[in-house]
Amino acid sequence: MAADDLSLEVAAGSFTAVTGPSGSGKSTLLHLVGAIETADAGTIVVDGVEVTGLRRKQLSEYRRSVGFVFQRYHLLPALSALDNVIAPVLPFRVGFDKRARARELLDAVGLAGRERSLPAQLSGGQQQRVAIARALIGGPRLLLADEPTGNLDSASGGQILDLLLDLRDERGMTVLLATHEQAIAARCDRMIRLTDGRIEEDVDLTTGESPESTLARATQLRL
Repeated sequence: MAADDLSLEVAAGSFTAVTGPSGSGKSTLLHLVGAIETADAGTIVVDGVEVTGLRRKQLSEYRRSVGFVFQRYHLLPALSALDNVIAPVLPFRVGFDKRARARELLDAVGLAGRERSLPAQLSGGQQQRVAIARALIGGPRLLLADEPTGNLDSASGGQILDLLLDLRDERGMTVLLATHEQAIAARCDRMIRLTDGRIEEDVDLTTGESPESTLARATQLRL
């Protein structure tokens, strides 16, 4: 389901849940923000950058500035946890030591000592932690998480959400999380419910009210 006549603004540093049934447009929304898919019409602005106006090379650079976490971990089975974290920046020159940062991130997600483990040697929750560390290797200000707890049991899913909330607080990221799990959505700052690609409900869970239009923006959508 595509986003249709959708207008949305997300505050910098917020943790926003996008909910709705299968086919409601949750993944499409995140893919549009992350430039994985291209909007047929409308405008997407992220941190002052009009994503919908970027050329191919600029889009590639933009995608590298955004962190992605998916329901399926997409780890490379032949690579260790450390090398999976490094993989997104391996072809590029960066201003940091790749291996040192990967070790730091694995420590941050609770996997110190498992750097050499292959994905098959890790539990589902541990694999998702590796995927989260991988998403953070480039130091993104925006993290897009598409059903990150969907393949996990409730205890592991809660731990992953705890981790994402802590990382948001520590690193000042804006997080946009798609989920069909109400228990997960209820712990976020804001919940946006989609139906058939349109916003059905938009609630600031810290106040119980609709978000104020005066908030500082990190992401603006006009689709």
